[in-house]
Amino acid sequence: MTHVPVMPVEVLAALRPGVGQTYLDGTLGLGGHALQVGAKLAPGGLLVGLDWDETMLAEARGRLHALANVTVELYLADFREAAGCLGDALRRHERQGGADAALLDLGVNNMHFEDAGRGMSFLRTGPLDMRMDRRRGETAAGLLARLTAAELENILLEYGGEHWARKIASVIVERRKQSPIRTTDDLVECVYSAIPAAKRERRIHPATRTFQALRVAVNHELEELSEAIARIAQCLAPGGTLVVLSYHSGEDRHVKHVFRELSQEGGYETLSKRPIVPTETEVRANPKSRSAKMRALRRCA
Repeated sequence: MTHVPVMPVEVLAALRPGVGQTYLDGTLGLGGHALQVGAKLAPGGLLVGLDWDETMLAEARGRLHALANVTVELYLADFREAAGCLGDALRRHERQGGADAALLDLGVNNMHFEDAGRGMSFLRTGPLDMRMDRRRGETAAGLLARLTAAELENILLEYGGEHWARKIASVIVERRKQSPIRTTDDLVECVYSAIPAAKRERRIHPATRTFQALRVAVNHELEELSEAIARIAQCLAPGGTLVVLSYHSGEDRHVKHVFRELSQEGGYETLSKRPIVPTETEVRANPKSRSAKMRALRRCA
């Protein structure tokens, strides 16, 4: 299984990992960034990684075995629990201070889209699940079965920026009267029925924003995001850096506001006024990076 981390050069340049330091990866995924940062921590470094998907965590654990002379502590947990996991790891290994470098990559890994059983891709037929942590929570099919047209419209607007939100929500409510909307194909058909062929975008699939919005809603991706970022920033050691990679405007808006507030309060500085985006060369080589925006915050020494 191949995995290409997004903006690896820019992330490393901002984090400045060094020998013996502590690194916190709140969204470990397949460990692409963690491997690159971890290599800079040896000897004597501590890598603390979290992921809310046990399959992903197991895969990352195997990959991180390649790191020599670095202590690795992994947690099956949401990034909102990052501060607590970091504190636990520091106590366990009797280390002082906080994280010298921390990363939140808010993107969804390709592995999730390629797994038809998760129902995250409109290109693969599967059940409308969409949960990152399949141990708990309501599925996308469950949401589509119970929410009102107004609630669905709000989700599509707020989390997807879908211009046809009202019509798509209306079609979903009408369709479910006939039969439940249980599969990715069922949802794609609703989108196609709602958007006239002449009005469909050519650049992206018509169902892109609808699937994104439902995934965000199912996993509560924006809930407590600002609070989680602030808590992680407060766990930074003096001179430590937090990097956040976001992939849609809702995420980036939260990151920007939190970084601005922390900088204005004092004790922190943002490393660039505008988000850093991938180079054209990277986008050509790794198309999934095209919507990425990177922001970095440093705790004053």
